[in-house]
Order: sequence, then structure tokens, then C-alpha cells
Amino acid sequence: MRTLVLAHLSASVAGQAPLAAAHATAVYHGTISYWQAIVLGLIQGVTELFPVSSLGHTVILPELFGWKHVVVAESQPESFWLPFVVGLHVGTAIALFVYFFRTWIDIIAEFFRSIYHRRIENSTQRLAWLLVVATIPAGLFGLVLEHPLRVVFTKPLAASIFLIVNALILFFGEGVRRGAEKREERGIKPKRQLDNLNFREAAVIGVCQIGSLFAGISRSGITMVAGLVRGLNHEDSARFAFLLATPIILAAGVLKLPDLTGSLGNGIRGQTLVGAAFAFVAALFSVRFLSKYFQTRTLWPFAAYCLVAGIAFTSYFA
Repeated sequence: MRTLVLAHLSASVAGQAPLAAAHATAVYHGTISYWQAIVLGLIQGVTELFPVSSLGHTVILPELFGWKHVVVAESQPESFWLPFVVGLHVGTAIALFVYFFRTWIDIIAEFFRSIYHRRIENSTQRLAWLLVVATIPAGLFGLVLEHPLRVVFTKPLAASIFLIVNALILFFGEGVRRGAEKREERGIKPKRQLDNLNFREAAVIGVCQIGSLFAGISRSGITMVAGLVRGLNHEDSARFAFLLATPIILAAGVLKLPDLTGSLGNGIRGQTLVGAAFAFVAALFSVRFLSKYFQTRTLWPFAAYCLVAGIAFTSYFA
């Protein structure tokens, strides 16, 4: 049902096989069922926005389900997983764009207006440039590091360990935020808002997103924690995280679109469309729920979940 094609083998004798395999270019051919596409689409749509790591869950859960070929494909240099996950991410990004449609229309319009006038005149224009600044580091590092990190670390045990790390990051962010709230109550430190976030802080938040390249580290979670550390409240941190995720996820999907239209997409294009549709629906409900949730609540439940799940999965896979 699936084969592993190894090209550029430089040795033919048995004693040289390990060395040859180390220098081989692997192309993993396989397929995925419509049922698996639906499940993975729902997982992606929910866990991409919930601060629990979508990549970590799409590595761990298929292993628990016994979908060995999916887990193997995820860490291969070239496989059917590449075009499939493109579709899931595009579905999630479209859901974010739909939910924040009016906001994005204003941001795009004000962005070009600020270019025309060569200055920033209002908070929407400032937000547009904050998103640009925060997107650059994650985008550049993603282009360079995504492939090698995926091949090396996209394994169930590694993802489980990083899920524990993600929990510690969330706990740290909440601890910092609690201290900031106490200082704000005593009037020692003024409250921060997204409108007065400076560009250096936006760049720092963008750099923090690089951590999400490791399976188990949540993009939305680490971005929110970076916002909390810079003094933002949960609502503004979540809003900035969701807005920031839209262009990054969509750009990653567009850049890898040739994989879906090329030979790697053979046999899985229908499943990709179905998975993307379910990712879209799940993401739409998730962002709607979380936007209201973070108006009054915190990251503590997600941190606790990641800690318990990470320890349990690490024990199981180890």
C-alpha cells in the first residue's frame, strides 16, 4: 500500500548500506483514508488555536490510534503528509480570516494607507505594522528550520516531552501575568494595551513563535505567553496571537501548494479537501470560543492539561 523510494544510493555492498542510507533522499509514498482525514482535520482545527500544540497532537494521537504510516510520513523528508497538512493549515487560516474578516479588511486598508502617507496615523495602522514586524522572524526561521526540525523531532516521544515544556511555558506566562496584575492594582505599573505595544516587543513575540517549530510547543500558546510577559492582558494577547497566526499559516500553505498539485498530492487530494473543510469548521468554533474565554479566564487549564498529558504520553512511549 505504501513504499519507500530511496534515491541517490552510493553503495551497493551490504557493509556500506548504513552509510548509503544516511545520504539517501527519501520519498515516502502512501495514502490516507477519508475517516483519518476528518479526524486529523478536527484535531488540527482545534489544537492549532487552543494552546496545546497542533503538531504535537497530530504526531501523538495517530500513534495511539495505530496509524503508523501517518506517524512515519510526518517525519520523512518527502511524503504525502506534506501536501495533506498544507490543506489543513489553509483551512485553519481561512477560518481565522473569516472570523476576523472586518478587522483584516481594516488592517489591510490602513496598512496601504500608511504606506501612501509614509507615517502611522492611527491604532489600526500601528497594529498592521506590529503584525508585519512580528511575522518576519517567524517566517524567516520557519523557511530555514521547519524541514530539519520536522524530520528530527516529529516523533511521538519527542512531542510528548515538548508538551511538558509547553506546560512549563504556559505556567511561566501566568506567573508573570499574576505579578503584573498585582503591580497594576497598586498603581506601580500602568496597564498595557495592544495599541501601545512597541515594535521591538512585537519582534520579540515573533521570535518566540520559532519555538512552535518543535512538535509539542503551541504557536498560539507561546505567542500568548510572550504577550503576557510584555504586559498585555489575556484578551489582547489572544487577539494578537490569532491575528498573527493568520498570515503565517496561510503563507506556509501557499509556499507548499506545489506539493499538493505535484506528485506527492496523488491519491490524497480529495482527502485533503475534506480534512481542510473539517479543520475550517473546527477552527471557526475554536476561535469564537477562545476569544470569549480569554476575556475573563486564563491559561491555567491548558497548562495543567499539557503537563498531565505530556507526562502520561512520555511514560507510555518511553
